[in-house]
Amino acid sequence: MPKKNEIRIEPLARVEGHGGIKVEIENNKVSNVEVQVLEGPRLFETLVVGKTPQEDLSIVPRICAICNLSHKYAALRGLEKAVGVKVDSGTKLYRQLMHHGEMIESHSLHIYFLALPDFLGYDNAVAMADKYGAVVTKALQLKKFGNKIMRMMGGRMIHGENPILGGFGKLPTKEELIEVKKEAIELLPFAVETIDLLAGLEIPAHMERETQFLCCKPPHDDYDYYGDVLITSDGSEYSADDYKSAIKERVVSHSFAKRGRYNNKPFTVGALARILLLGTRLTDKAGEARDKLINERWHRNPIFNNHAQAIEQVFSLESIPKIVDELLAGAKSKVAKSTQATGSGTGAVEAPRGTLIHHYDVKEGLITAADFITPTAMFLDDIEEFIRTSGDTLLSEKRMDNIELEFEKIARAYDPCISCSAHLVKVVYK
Repeated sequence: MPKKNEIRIEPLARVEGHGGIKVEIENNKVSNVEVQVLEGPRLFETLVVGKTPQEDLSIVPRICAICNLSHKYAALRGLEKAVGVKVDSGTKLYRQLMHHGEMIESHSLHIYFLALPDFLGYDNAVAMADKYGAVVTKALQLKKFGNKIMRMMGGRMIHGENPILGGFGKLPTKEELIEVKKEAIELLPFAVETIDLLAGLEIPAHMERETQFLCCKPPHDDYDYYGDVLITSDGSEYSADDYKSAIKERVVSHSFAKRGRYNNKPFTVGALARILLLGTRLTDKAGEARDKLINERWHRNPIFNNHAQAIEQVFSLESIPKIVDELLAGAKSKVAKSTQATGSGTGAVEAPRGTLIHHYDVKEGLITAADFITPTAMFLDDIEEFIRTSGDTLLSEKRMDNIELEFEKIARAYDPCISCSAHLVKVVYK
């Protein structure tokens, strides 16, 4: 190998959005790694300034088609704090149901169609069909089921307007709830079988290094996807309103996305962080899946994010019947009204790819400032460091065959949402 070399991967395949990887090598060592977000800035934080909270809720889901309900959910939580809306227990349950649908839709897409081909030796999921036809077919059913819940609660599959400030415009019928409960129960065995499939995979170790983790702490003792407190792997806790004390954003020249650091170091959010920080709360089949898959390597190896997502699939499928039972038992959901026109609020939820922050300042009914931090923006630095470690290890061991694929596997394991991350430009009016 020459003293200087460069590896370029563009576009990065099987991820959402347009990105690339550049690895520079000098004297058989990695000298620079860049995970490049090549989509232009999208200015959502500026677009919502001067808008009403209701208008914001129609705008911010456009940040991403895949996790549009996570953006709406985070925005609802932040805006409702700002304008004094207190939702009832029924609304909270319906929002949890909504979010489980998105988790299932997104996780199934990533696990079976974006990540699994790497480990089974295929270029794509279509090529898997001959040998793994039953898996592909069931995976499509699972994804379709997630879509169904998103459509039922959102009003339509993408950018639905049904979730509104204080509640929902329309609630599902008893028959619709019973049907999704039935389908969740029917799909659960396949999700459990996926745990066995992943347990049999050989996971490479060439990228392993210590890192940090962060996620939302639920306001109860169970596993969940939202909270008003951020917890980290060093045992610290931060109020969601104080998120800037934990997450320090910065700008790099090779990307249209900001980067996040905790304690001035890269960190990881997402299913892997959630299972490591909250996984002991899991019970039933999800708890069994965690016990079967988890090991001490999870703290050092991002590939296990795929396994963590599979555990969360089981958790969401188990949770849906429980939520439906509570709703059918009489939990009421009435649209709550705002009690103030001026205030500030931060909404934190766990999107499929990790912690998502929406902060708003509202004055006399109009948004005066907004700040969004997406999961991908938080973990881009960590992807680069894992690729650096991988490159140095593989170079030292002279394992150059398919080195590009190994780098891609690391990036894909995070399930990055590149479109979500590209919004760094700040417009200053003078």
